[in-house]
Amino acid sequence: MTSAAGAVPGEQTGTESGASAAPTGAGPTGGAGADGPAGPRTPEPGAEDDDRADVADDEPAPAPPVDPEQALAAIEWRLDPGTLREEAPDPTLLRPIRDGLTGKLGSALDNRSRARLLSLRSVASRILGDLDDAVADGRLAVTYAEATGELRRTSLARARLAEVLRWRGEHAEADRLFAEANSPELPDRLRALLHEHAGRSCYDQGRLTEACAHFERALDLRQGGDAALTARTEVALDAVAGRAAEAGFGPAPRGREEVLGTPRHPAATFDDEHQLWGYADADGEMVVAHRYAEAQPFHEGLAWVRMPEASRWALIDTTGAALIEANNGYRAVGAFAEGLSWVSMDGKGRWMAVDKMNIVKIPPGYEEVRPFRNGLAAVRQNGGWGAVDRTGEVVVPTRYHRLGAPLADGRHLDGFTADGLAVVELAGRRGVVNRSGRVVVTPAYPTLVIHPVAFLVTTETGRWGALDRRGEPLIDPVHPHRAAVAAEIDRLLADTNPVL
Repeated sequence: MTSAAGAVPGEQTGTESGASAAPTGAGPTGGAGADGPAGPRTPEPGAEDDDRADVADDEPAPAPPVDPEQALAAIEWRLDPGTLREEAPDPTLLRPIRDGLTGKLGSALDNRSRARLLSLRSVASRILGDLDDAVADGRLAVTYAEATGELRRTSLARARLAEVLRWRGEHAEADRLFAEANSPELPDRLRALLHEHAGRSCYDQGRLTEACAHFERALDLRQGGDAALTARTEVALDAVAGRAAEAGFGPAPRGREEVLGTPRHPAATFDDEHQLWGYADADGEMVVAHRYAEAQPFHEGLAWVRMPEASRWALIDTTGAALIEANNGYRAVGAFAEGLSWVSMDGKGRWMAVDKMNIVKIPPGYEEVRPFRNGLAAVRQNGGWGAVDRTGEVVVPTRYHRLGAPLADGRHLDGFTADGLAVVELAGRRGVVNRSGRVVVTPAYPTLVIHPVAFLVTTETGRWGALDRRGEPLIDPVHPHRAAVAAEIDRLLADTNPVL
């Protein structure tokens, strides 16, 4: 069973608006009706004669205005084989589309709508060459999108802004935004599109090996199931080959950390002779001497270490300077995440959260904890799992037997997804809660995993089906394995092609 619209809720056709395409015209008002031929018509008041009234009635009604979002989605873009930039067959059509988006913005009050409309207007302005307007809309769209807390909406807004910046030649920020947008929690279709556009940005910079890696990753994600992507990639690879023949493939590919501009922290190294740990930089140079019996990896520029003579942990920065001394008495510690670390005085429980200045942000009282992720941390108290926010407020009651985020691709997250969803288990049955603690899916399924746009579930007989993100039935549980359900969802998304 599919949703009534025949598409996965939250994944609208073309753009992310969900507006249906307007009809191009209405049929004549005269002629045979549902119950047989129509009777004689009465002339409209003011008609001069029956003939003129008949002519007026037989003319098609004026076509209702086409929704600008659907009009933008319907454009068949051309890809310039030299610049790898999109071109509209008739750019003049974009001006009324942009005006229509501006009109819709006038009545859009919620963050979701404003994020969508602003980012789409930035696309129209970019193609028209109005890059200053495009970047202003793009930045504002990202602000609204981030306020929604929705991963897909934020990723689209960031990618559209990144493409504008690419056209302006601001490649460092464009590359960073493409990398931030491309989360593994997104649908493969959208991830492939993001890799494709990131590859074009690398092409502009002469980073041709890196560009090829992005193009190949895009193809791998779609596994031959996207003919349009394959055709565009062939054009892009031809462009790469031509440029490489003239000037080579350019610098070595960058890692994600370099693109994002995140610092490379020193790595723990072990001295076999003295049986002690220290830290070395990326070039292998020692930056913190070998003097620790135990040394955890750096997270957020901070690492917990233990001296040979101590039974308690100390916190250091990347220079080796102590921020929290061992005499504070922490026998068990967890890595810093989102500015907080879980610590325990006895090493057995009563976990509490502290910041790097050793200020207690969440008082002790938890038997087991997980690192903070997307503003929330899973905690166990009195035998039950729940979740707290960074202030210590309990947002999910500690009543569940398990809490985490098993994903459809086989990965498991300790806590909540970027969309603020977690799977909970109660008496062997699984359901879903969101970041506010609301139950989205009542625990009733033997197995439940989070798909980028749905929830995959099983019945008692082991058959797989799917629920939409509201917890409503989407695909009947008749499939023998989860891959078949994922393939069915992909078919439902066949018309989803967001404009970047």
